[in-house]
Amino acid sequence: MKIAKKIAIALLVILVGMQFYRPEKNTASEDYVAVFEKETQPTEEIRQILETACYDCHTANTRYPWYNNIAPVSYWIDHHIEEGKEHLDFSEWENYSAKKKDHKLEEFIEYVENGEMPLKEYTWTHTDARLSEEQKKALIDWAQKARELYQVAQIPN
Repeated sequence: MKIAKKIAIALLVILVGMQFYRPEKNTASEDYVAVFEKETQPTEEIRQILETACYDCHTANTRYPWYNNIAPVSYWIDHHIEEGKEHLDFSEWENYSAKKKDHKLEEFIEYVENGEMPLKEYTWTHTDARLSEEQKKALIDWAQKARELYQVAQIPN
C-alpha cells in the first residue's frame, strides 16, 4: 500500500507541475486564410463550414476551448493541431505549388468523403463541426471546382 501512495503522490506532483508548462498557443493576428480563400473562392456557406470544422486544426489560428487550460489536455490538443497543420495548413497556401495545392484538395475530398475529417475526437466536443451529408457534398463540390484552377495551372504551354 505504501508504494501505491508514493506513486499517487508522484503523479499528482507531475500533474500539478504540468500546469505551469504549457504548449505555445496557435494564434495569428493577421488574416491567416486570405490567400487560400481568395484563390479557392468558397461561398459564404463553405467558408462557414471550413471555419467551423477545419480551421482550428489546419490554420495558424485556433479557437481554444476552456478545457485547453488543463494539462495534459492542452498537450493532446497541441499534438492534434501540429499534426493537422503538418498534413494541410491553409495558412501556408501561398507557399504551396499548384501541383501541391491540387493534391491537398484531392486529399481533402477523400478525407471528407470517407468521413475521416473532421476527426471524431474534435466533433465530440465541437458538435457544430459534425458535417451533414449536404455539407459534405457542398464541400466536395467546391473542392473539385477549386482543383480545376490548379490542374489548369499545371498544363505546360
